[in-house]
Amino acid sequence: MTLPIDPSQIDPADIGEELATLEMSHEDAIDHVRDVFIDAGFGVPVEFSPSEMLNEKVDAGRDPYYVLGACNPEVADRALDATDNKLGALMACNVVIWEEEPGKQVVYHVSIMRIARLVGMAPDNEEMADIVADTGELVDKAFENL
Repeated sequence: MTLPIDPSQIDPADIGEELATLEMSHEDAIDHVRDVFIDAGFGVPVEFSPSEMLNEKVDAGRDPYYVLGACNPEVADRALDATDNKLGALMACNVVIWEEEPGKQVVYHVSIMRIARLVGMAPDNEEMADIVADTGELVDKAFENL
């Protein structure tokens, strides 16, 4: 299968990539990131630890890794309408936290709204541009407060 786009040509800004490092325990980082995203206007309806599951199921030996599925209901509703419900396949907007080393956590996020536009799941129109801008502002607010 040939990819329709060259991933090496994608600028991190094109996918809304955000990255931060926190100097705290993994558990404290999870609580902090959850609180910051809630304060920025997101809910967190889904969260789980892939590392715990993989370590239990296949003895993967993974370091702590946690996923918070953040969602702003108003923006999510608009995005579903704008994409004929297709964007739901990418929801929720995941924020991941992994332990780089004890006491040092990495927080990572990419924009599902931007990615949906890049791969053709969302229209390249003014309505979607507004949705991308609105979610970007919310994520920016959260990352500024990490």
